[in-house]
Amino acid sequence: MDKIWLKSYSPEVPKQIEIEKINPPEALARTAKRFPDNPALIFQGTKITFKKLDDMVSRFASALLDLGIKPGDTVATLLPNIVQMVVAIYGALRAGATCALNNPLYTDRELQHQYNDSDAKLLICLDVLVPRMAALRSKTKITKIVSCHIRDYLPFPLKQLFPFVRKGMHLKTPDGKDLFEFTDLVKKHEPIKNPHKGDWQDTALLLYTGGTTGVSKGVELTNANLSSNVQQCRAWFYSFTDGAETVVGCLPFFHSFGLTTAMNMAIYYGYGNILIPKPEPKSILEGIQKFKATYIPAVPTLYNGMINFPDLKKYDISTIRGCFSGGAPLPLETIRKFEELTGAQICEGYGLTETTPVATINPLGGNRKPGSIGLPLPNTDAKLVGVDDYYQEITAANEPGELCIKGPQVMKGYNKRPDETELTLRDGWLLTGDIAVVDEEGYFSIVDRKKDMIISGGFNIYPRDVDEVLFAHPKILEACAIGVPDQYSGERVKAYVVLKPGQTSTPIEIIDYCKENLVKYKVPKYVEFVTELPKSAVGKILRKELKKMDQEMSEAKK
Repeated sequence: MDKIWLKSYSPEVPKQIEIEKINPPEALARTAKRFPDNPALIFQGTKITFKKLDDMVSRFASALLDLGIKPGDTVATLLPNIVQMVVAIYGALRAGATCALNNPLYTDRELQHQYNDSDAKLLICLDVLVPRMAALRSKTKITKIVSCHIRDYLPFPLKQLFPFVRKGMHLKTPDGKDLFEFTDLVKKHEPIKNPHKGDWQDTALLLYTGGTTGVSKGVELTNANLSSNVQQCRAWFYSFTDGAETVVGCLPFFHSFGLTTAMNMAIYYGYGNILIPKPEPKSILEGIQKFKATYIPAVPTLYNGMINFPDLKKYDISTIRGCFSGGAPLPLETIRKFEELTGAQICEGYGLTETTPVATINPLGGNRKPGSIGLPLPNTDAKLVGVDDYYQEITAANEPGELCIKGPQVMKGYNKRPDETELTLRDGWLLTGDIAVVDEEGYFSIVDRKKDMIISGGFNIYPRDVDEVLFAHPKILEACAIGVPDQYSGERVKAYVVLKPGQTSTPIEIIDYCKENLVKYKVPKYVEFVTELPKSAVGKILRKELKKMDQEMSEAKK
């Protein structure tokens, strides 16, 4: 496919950029020299400058070496967007370790699999999770745990009040073998003398995504992937000024969207980063107003939450100049209302963890097509192929095919899964599993999914993950999870359940069981009991048929 999309680029965006080979820790060191006194991290009013952040990262890297971490080892994190998360990731990379980013909301069952898959030796963890993780580590290769407290980097008055406002929370690291305090490690270690010089193609991070087989896979992202995608995004947002922007860090940094478009972009180009550990409309609106934020990457649910917040008129959010949305389709009404409030254009884009994640975006300042995922970024190629035939390239406009992406942001592969890597990567092309069309001007639009993925609030949910848990319930004979439309989250999980003969149950019982075994956003919102599920001739449950049946039932009720 000719790169017909290039003619639709904003005039200010280059068709091709020269990717600078600078690894993330080196980028931080350079930014600390360019903008030493600029705020790098803004947390509940505490401001940490780039000079201070660079020093903390170097001290933490030294601490990791002292704790026995060697170049090539894996260090895991289990943290929200707090100061320690940024220091941990960059400190691990500066020490030469690979950093595995894990979701603090995951269950022990999910985390145990990921820790073992990544071969993590050390865990940097939020204090409230330390007792659970200390109990879990005997089932993993983790020997040492570093505890982080939210209170550690709060400004003085809040720090004093914190124990009273967070009663019942675990705030003291328990005594025990190989349990350490984050702040103690940073204070007692001198900055690292010889920072590790990582190779451009070394695996820097492992991010976990759901697997079509029900087992989450570690996506290997290299220094090249991380650095390239940041540079591609920066070229797209051409009106931004180095050292002069403030980004709202409301997307979790353990997710590739927040990692690249908020955390890494801020560090590479000297932006202030407002850290928001729990993304809620009020905290986001407060952050924008108080710190005069200029740039916000977010998922549609957060934009929806802001425009529908009851006290929205109390907040001045007119400083926002650039917005990026991804993770799910953005409703037209949301776009219209948010742009009325800020005057800033929301650029809707698309990507996967496997593309670090940004692959396409609607042009800033150019012709935006609501409902489309926009144009491939500079240095990115895209094509459509037959849904069941990779070698059949589709060149006609508006004819659907599987979207394939090629570019420097495409992952190295899946950790320890050569077979799955081979199925997903062909000659440098990533097969996304999403069905798309492209119009005469090069704008791509997603029309269907080859995979049965559910996207809820920007999170990818593989139905098989939910099925596995449902099938383990002692009363359930068969079950199948599907995504159903939801005005707020885009989609929510609905479980269709066939009970074993003689058994009775309630939706609440099934939902409560799922809460014990799944991260919150994967838990079904709806449960419907049926006598049978649609199946193929060989007995395979037909998820697409079930979804169609559910849709017909919903329409009949209207």
